[in-house]
Amino acid sequence: MFKKILIANRGEIACRIMRTARRMGIATVAVYSDADAGTPHVMMADEAVHIGGSASADSYLLGERIINAARQTGAEAIHPGFGFLSENAGFVAEVEAAGLVFIGPDTKAIAVMGDKIESKALAKSAGVSTVPGTEGEVADVEVGLKAAAEIGYPVMVKASAGGGGKGMRVIASAEELPDGMRAAMSEAQTAFGDSRVFIEKFVVQPRHIEIQLLADQHGNIVYVGERECSIQRRHQKVVEEAPSPFISPETRAAMGRQAVELARAVGYRSAGTVEFIVGADQDFYFLEMNTRLQVEHPVTEMVYGLDLVEKMIRVAAGEELGLTQDDIVANGWAVEARVYAEDPARGFLPSIGQLLRYREPAGEGVRVDSGVDEGGEISMYYDPMIAKLVAHAPTREAAIDRLHLALDHYEIDGITSNRQFLSAVLENGSFRSGDLTTGFIEAEFDGDFLAEPPADGAAGLVALGTAVVALQMDERHAGDPDTAFVVIDQTGTRWMVEFGHLDTLSAATKVDGRGYTLAGRLQAPVHLFDGTVNEEPVAVQIRQSGHKVVLTRGAARLALTVLPARFEPLLDHMPAAAEGAGAEEIIAPMPGQITRLLVDVGDEVVEGQDVAIIEAMKMENVLSAEARGTVRDIAVKIGDNLNVDDLIMALDLADEN
Repeated sequence: MFKKILIANRGEIACRIMRTARRMGIATVAVYSDADAGTPHVMMADEAVHIGGSASADSYLLGERIINAARQTGAEAIHPGFGFLSENAGFVAEVEAAGLVFIGPDTKAIAVMGDKIESKALAKSAGVSTVPGTEGEVADVEVGLKAAAEIGYPVMVKASAGGGGKGMRVIASAEELPDGMRAAMSEAQTAFGDSRVFIEKFVVQPRHIEIQLLADQHGNIVYVGERECSIQRRHQKVVEEAPSPFISPETRAAMGRQAVELARAVGYRSAGTVEFIVGADQDFYFLEMNTRLQVEHPVTEMVYGLDLVEKMIRVAAGEELGLTQDDIVANGWAVEARVYAEDPARGFLPSIGQLLRYREPAGEGVRVDSGVDEGGEISMYYDPMIAKLVAHAPTREAAIDRLHLALDHYEIDGITSNRQFLSAVLENGSFRSGDLTTGFIEAEFDGDFLAEPPADGAAGLVALGTAVVALQMDERHAGDPDTAFVVIDQTGTRWMVEFGHLDTLSAATKVDGRGYTLAGRLQAPVHLFDGTVNEEPVAVQIRQSGHKVVLTRGAARLALTVLPARFEPLLDHMPAAAEGAGAEEIIAPMPGQITRLLVDVGDEVVEGQDVAIIEAMKMENVLSAEARGTVRDIAVKIGDNLNVDDLIMALDLADEN
């Protein structure tokens, strides 16, 4: 067994690999960029080596520097994690040429399976069901139009290299194909340095199901169940679970057998995943093979009681799996939510900044894989995922409930996160029933997500929010405490709240005459109320400043103004909230780099017209005009790095009269 390994990655996956290595008695080496100095994965490792600048291209993608770091620290093997160089066959060859062990598959498997065109051909030859599509790359639009007509619309244009949703477009008609294909090729070139694309049939009402594989160097291969990964936004997975609520035992076995045959055909070793698209009739088609550890691997580990990272390390060291297919037995259900630094109310744009408050949930059946800590920075240079929150329970319903409660306990301040959007997914009736497709988010949420006041149960939150403000008022002001309050929320709804008693542990209240009993911790300042409202267990996050208090629970958000009842007449004279930035200014919604300007000074634009593209966290974000007008000034040039709210361009708005 290895005595020391280097982890060629950062953040949560680096920390996760180190935890297993430490348990196995293996020393670890971290590598880090300028932006990652002092981050958790650097502090967790036994040794750490600086490898370059903040951008991935200046650090984590420089294979030679990573190999040199392994040499200088005496590491015997390199674990790539996922992303970066994890599926780069050239890097694997360089690692092996340096006399080091790559903890993953060999160069042939990575090269063949990393190319979607070659992998599809191999899958066909191995008897794996494949989606109808082109045999190879599509060189230009004319060829693409002919191929799509033969396949039948809708079709999917997909980048041959890479993954993660980059270079992919769903095309519904011949009219859409030229622009869609050119956009996919451009995005693929930017993301992977390879503009090749191919075209295949788009399966209607599709589910994204993947089979986890483990294979050793001695010919032993097993499949470790399936994962349901249909909840996606922009082809990026958001919520995953194991097992799937849809797949029958017969379909599971058939998919597993085909995945094993594909792995055998390519001489696979290590952990890997075969992804399938599955139709409503449970017909399934090969999508791709990921020759690495998947982001969502924790749900498989929790259901099947395995440590996939440990298996990868032992296989790389030459050991046998020590497992047969009969040993793979599911136990309960696991659901994972990817917690991102992004703003669902602003098109899910990345949210950059410092984590001013960060508290992870804990408890039975709850797992958090993260690589951040309080006071740390969410950087513009890397993927915006903060953590993976996973819950395991005997049943799917119980696992969902446990994950939902854990999200309510998850405290993240300083940046905006998708925490409440994830709660909204878990509360959704279609999700609860297991009625899922890859178009679930688009169909159920229709764009941005904004947390709203609860449809029911608002009065209990009003009682709690009023108690928090009242406690702080008691601490600040001597004399008799106020016992009656008038409360108004963001919709203008008013409540009268009266206290029978109020202390640091409990409160008896009446909201519009109805009694509510609070029991829990209410010491000021309150950030999380973990207790009961009328004996119902709740976890409510609370952020309070003076008479203003915001409470969040699940997908609901309630913003309250709490005043002593004697001030009720003043509420009618409170000024309206200030308006935001006008439509005449287009500003940067997040830190990033301007990659394209789509208009010039003097151009006329209409509402909704795309005017610029800003790149942040490896994603291109298109900015649009919010009104009709003429471009008066452009304050940036291509390549400029911007901070949030920096001016990009100004418009002279058209007179609509």
